Amino acid sequence: MTVTIREAERSDLPEILRLVRALAVYEKEPDAVEATEADFAAVMFPDDGHANTFGLVAEAGGEVIGIAIWFHSFSTWTGRNGIWLEDLFVLPEHRGSGAGKALLGRLAQICQERGLARLEWCVLKWNTPSIGFYESLGAKPQDEWETYRLDGQALTDFADSSRG
Repeated sequence: MTVTIREAERSDLPEILRLVRALAVYEKEPDAVEATEADFAAVMFPDDGHANTFGLVAEAGGEVIGIAIWFHSFSTWTGRNGIWLEDLFVLPEHRGSGAGKALLGRLAQICQERGLARLEWCVLKWNTPSIGFYESLGAKPQDEWETYRLDGQALTDFADSSRG
C-alpha cells in the first residue's frame, strides 16, 4: 500500500485527535489527553493571526494512519529556528510501511527548504523500538540534556509565588 504525506487540514482534526489518543494509549497514559478539536483548531487553523503549530498526516488507502505535530523552536547559538516535533505516531498495524520515515523525511525537507537549523524531539527511554528507528535514520540522543517541565499545580503554584 502506498503511503502519502501531506500537510494537515482543518478537516483532519478528528483524525489527528484520534491518533493523539492512540498515542496516549501507546505511551501508557490513556486518560492524559485533555485536548479537543477546538484546541487544535485554535493553534493550527486560527480564525485570526497565524498558526503556531503545524501538522503532517500520512495516508494509506484513504485512511489517516500517522501524524507529525510540530512547531518552531529557536536556537540562540545558531540564531535560527528549528522544528520541535511534539508527536510522531503511526498506527501499530501500519508500522513498517514507511509512514514514520516519510513523515520525518518531510520534516527534514521543510528544515532544508526554510533554512531551519534543527529537527528535534523527545522519546521515552523505554520506547526501544522507536529509539532504534530514530538511530537507524542517523538521529543521535542528546544525553547531556535533561528535560524539565512545570505543569499542573506546580506551574500554578510557581506562577502565583512569582507575582509581585
